[in-house]
Amino acid sequence: MYRADSGGLSRTTQHFMPASLFCFFFPLCVMAVLLRRGFVIARHHALGQGSSSVCHRALPAVLLGAHRTKKTWPVSFSQEDLRKRLTPMQYHITQERGTESAFTGEFAHHKDDGTYTCVVCGAFLFSSNSKFDSGSGWPSFFDIIKEESITLTDDFSYGMHRVETTCSQCGAHLGHLFDDGPRPTGKRYCINSASLAFQPKDTASSTSSSTANPGAAHSSESDGKTEP
Repeated sequence: MYRADSGGLSRTTQHFMPASLFCFFFPLCVMAVLLRRGFVIARHHALGQGSSSVCHRALPAVLLGAHRTKKTWPVSFSQEDLRKRLTPMQYHITQERGTESAFTGEFAHHKDDGTYTCVVCGAFLFSSNSKFDSGSGWPSFFDIIKEESITLTDDFSYGMHRVETTCSQCGAHLGHLFDDGPRPTGKRYCINSASLAFQPKDTASSTSSSTANPGAAHSSESDGKTEP
């Protein structure tokens, strides 16, 4: 039988208080560490500096201010199809708005002539002529092929204001846009390699011709290729 004398209450309090304090402060400490880690990579991303920090997948998007209004895009794919076609990293970057670690992407130091396309839908996004080395560790471009090919959205995650870039055709997350690029635009499109695919110059030219020629486009479809 429990005795509610002063000694019993004192001993109960001695055992209960440390456990209560631990349960209260431990989650706060973990959250603080995760927020700092996510903030560091976002800040490096914004300042054009390298970082080996992991991407910010560990925190719910709502806590990062990453909530985005639902929008219907011209091209859509089922989640099943996307998970089959994309690697886990490509899916995380384009569909969950992730960020790859600096200097780890396939196209960070890529210098071949050609066109960079959306890895999800194949839309033309950047020309190799506009690619430059920003020192950030992510592929950087000072211009896009067509103004309407990329949609810009305000991003207030990590307590800072940035401009998110997404593919205007399918809504895939690409990266962010900054105003510290070279002339003539002064822009720096800081893009994740995992959100891009690359078409060498000759291939890109033939693809453009096929798009302009209905007969060629029909031939392409007969080869079993999925239209973007």
